[in-house]
Amino acid sequence: MKALSIRQPWAWLIVMGFKDIENRKWPTRFRGPFLIHAGKTFDLQGYEWVISNMGLALPSPSSFDRGGIVGLAELVECLTQHDSPWFSGPYGFVLRSAKPLPFIPLPGQLGFFDVEEPVL
Repeated sequence: MKALSIRQPWAWLIVMGFKDIENRKWPTRFRGPFLIHAGKTFDLQGYEWVISNMGLALPSPSSFDRGGIVGLAELVECLTQHDSPWFSGPYGFVLRSAKPLPFIPLPGQLGFFDVEEPVL
């Protein structure tokens, strides 16, 4: 199955159903379900932006799982414009049916990468 590394807190926001767009600098033709991999680095500036601009109460930065699979979502479209408050572009991967999964430690990679079934 394909997976995509996303820094926290963005990965958490996706799997918890808050964030419906994943912004990237590159487009993709991939469509379908994929695993959400939480990268090891934490976007503190993004965390503070979410609290200030989206009015969400987030867990403390130290409580986010990092360095492994945290959920599943379906990529349904790749756009250059979208009405979602989460869209900042230049490309937005439109997501649906996101859900959390039990944490599975796993090294990440750039772009979409394959995760073997025995890992899951």
